[in-house]
Amino acid sequence: MKILPILFFLLFSVQIFAQNTARITQVSNKADALKDQIITWRRDFHEHPELGNHEIRTSAIIAKHLQSLGIEVQTGIATTGVVGILKGGKPGPVVALRADMDGLPVTERTPVPFASRVKTTYSGQEVGVMHACGHDSHMAILMGVAQILSSMKNELHGTVKFIFQPAEEGVEPGQKGGAEEMVKQGVLENPKVDVVFGLHINSQTEIGKIAYRPGGIMAGVDDMQIIVKGKSAHGAYPWSSVDPIVVAAEIINNLQTIVSRNINVIENPAVVTIGAIKGGNRSNIIPERVEMLGTLRSLTPADEKMLVERVTQIATKTAEAQGATAEVKIPYSNHYPVTFNNPALTQKMLPSLQRTAGTENVLLRPPVTGAEDFSFYQEKVPGLFIFLGGMPKGQDPLTAPSHHTPDFFIDESGFTLGVKALCNLTLDYMTAKEE
Repeated sequence: MKILPILFFLLFSVQIFAQNTARITQVSNKADALKDQIITWRRDFHEHPELGNHEIRTSAIIAKHLQSLGIEVQTGIATTGVVGILKGGKPGPVVALRADMDGLPVTERTPVPFASRVKTTYSGQEVGVMHACGHDSHMAILMGVAQILSSMKNELHGTVKFIFQPAEEGVEPGQKGGAEEMVKQGVLENPKVDVVFGLHINSQTEIGKIAYRPGGIMAGVDDMQIIVKGKSAHGAYPWSSVDPIVVAAEIINNLQTIVSRNINVIENPAVVTIGAIKGGNRSNIIPERVEMLGTLRSLTPADEKMLVERVTQIATKTAEAQGATAEVKIPYSNHYPVTFNNPALTQKMLPSLQRTAGTENVLLRPPVTGAEDFSFYQEKVPGLFIFLGGMPKGQDPLTAPSHHTPDFFIDESGFTLGVKALCNLTLDYMTAKEE
């Protein structure tokens, strides 16, 4: 009598395996058929980049495409954001998929025929504009995902919410934007999102590879401003001054002890960087004031709290010891939480990634100290953020141009793997409970 339940379980398992295999094959064939179209979309976006909160042409193209697929479209969210809602033929969870849309104030130097020649004004300066972080590929990939999933609408066990987000790279002072603003404007509601998936192309990971990490995969970031106030004097009579430049130099040196002496480096990395110093205007005048701007990066809330406390303590006390004062503002203009992959969700979806790319091509990677505002979605709902290989096969990662640089380059042949990964994550999550 015990044999019957075992046989039933085995037959059920075989049936589920066959269904999964057929679905993966279906998605793979559809993605391969879209390869040229995805590259065409990407090249168009690349040639016509727009900065954060200015993605007017970009968002119009995306909205038109989603509408052509019969997807319900909402526009103007967080200035230029676009959201598409695809309701499946069967009940189930709401899965959100996100792509970012903005370019960077970088002048392109790549020799590709679709290189950007766009110029604009940013913070009062004329700059070039370039998709120097791969957001053009993210949009093209998600447009392909939308086309495939809409063609499978009747088979979907739930709803897919396509989030095309502006201003991931931040906005000019005084503006609002990005994931934080989209969350505030209700992008995770109506219908309420159960889980969110996202990916980022990586110019130093080989095509055909997917990299992941449970827990903190990208750092939380706080920018900071430190203003040192002293006493001005003639440069020939420094003893009459309280020199804020000397004090600022001491503060910078002392800040380096935070990572070397306060962070447990065998557990988590952290970064304390001063990136700008402004003070004085002549060689023979000791100024009254020096401003420093910098960034803090950490992988846990506890480390973030400690960094803020130590920077404040070191800056104010170092200044006090020299007879000056220091005002510390953290965050100064922006804050991103840690990009935190829900461990249970990551474990649950790992087989989906392995079936899509092959187990040997799904790599556990160390955390990175770059930041991503995808983290604002993950604060509200469980999320998984992965890296997609964009480096040509055989290239040395140490020589591959990095993100945010004029020579940033992506091998387009890796895009279809991103399409397949997002489709399979969505479909597998929707049917996981059923199985």
